[in-house]
Amino acid sequence: MTRTVLASAKQEVVIGFDQRFCVIGERINPTGRKKLTAEMVEGNFETVKADAVNQVAAGALVLDVNAGVTAVDPNTTEPPLLVETVKVVQSVVDCPICIDSSVPEALKAGLEVAVGRPLVNSVTGEEDRLETILPLIKKYDVPVIAISNDESGISEDPDVRFAVAKKIVERAMDHGIKAEDVVVDPLVMPIGAMGTAGQQVFALVRRLRDELKVNTSCGASNISFGLPHRHGINASFLPMAIACGMTSAIMNPLRPQEIEAVHAADVLMGTDPDCMNWIQTYRDHAPASAASAAAPSGNAGDASAPQAGRRRGGREARRARMGG
Repeated sequence: MTRTVLASAKQEVVIGFDQRFCVIGERINPTGRKKLTAEMVEGNFETVKADAVNQVAAGALVLDVNAGVTAVDPNTTEPPLLVETVKVVQSVVDCPICIDSSVPEALKAGLEVAVGRPLVNSVTGEEDRLETILPLIKKYDVPVIAISNDESGISEDPDVRFAVAKKIVERAMDHGIKAEDVVVDPLVMPIGAMGTAGQQVFALVRRLRDELKVNTSCGASNISFGLPHRHGINASFLPMAIACGMTSAIMNPLRPQEIEAVHAADVLMGTDPDCMNWIQTYRDHAPASAASAAAPSGNAGDASAPQAGRRRGGREARRARMGG
C-alpha cells in the first residue's frame, strides 16, 4: 500500500489510499491577498498565525506555506521571508507543513528550518526543474508534489499528462527517491472552459492509482475557476475525485460545504472507522437556516473566500496558460 509520510515535531500525517483524505490548507498564501501581502512585507505575521490556527481547527491536516509576495527579484526576497513564515507557522500549530514556492532557493531555505518531514510543492517535468528540485528532495528526504506539465506546457490530453507524471516518478527513482514520496498533481482543468475536465481528471486519477500506484493531489478550486458559486462545484468535485483515488488536495478548509463533503467521503470510503471523526466533528452541529444556506457568498470582503488567481507554487501561471 502506497503511503506518503509527513511529519512535524509532534504529529505524523500519512497520505494513502487507506487513510482519511488529506486536507492541505491553502490560505497561508499572499497571492491575491493585498492585506496579507502588505503585512508579510512589513514583518507582520498576525494574519498568518490566525490563518494557521483557524485552518487546523476547521479540519486541515497539513498547511501549505507560501511567501511569494512579489515577482520582483523573488530569488532575493522570497527565501528569507519563507524561512520566517515557516518558523511562525510551526510556532502556532503542531501539524506538518507543505513548503510552497516556485523559487528553488526559497525551497532550500524553507527545508533548512522546517521541523519534521514537510511536503514540497513542487516539481514539474521540465528538465531544469527536475535537475534542480529532485536533488533537494533526496538530500532532505522529503516527499514532493509532481505537477504533470513539462516544457511543452499543459496538455489538454490526459494521456500526455499521465506520461509526464510517469516521467517524473521514474526520474525521482533514478535519484533514489521512492515512488511513494512523489504525490502527483494531474492538473485539474477549469470545467467552465473544458466540459470534459471532470471526466478527464477522474480517469487520470484512477490510472495514477492503478498503474503508477502513487498518491495524488490538486488545487481543488481549479475545477470551478471562472464560475459563480464555486464552492458548490468544489464540494461535488471532491468526493467524486476521492472515489476515483485522489488522496489529498490543496483547498480552503474554512468552506463548510467543502470540508463537510470531504468528511462525508471519508465515511463512505471507509477511511473514517466507525464514523468517529464525523461524529466528533458534527455531534453538536447546528444546521444553517434555509435563508443563510441559500444566500450567495464569496464576495471580495469574505475573509474565507477562495482568492481568484491564487498562486500555489506557480499555479496561477499554469492556469493562465490554460486560457482560464
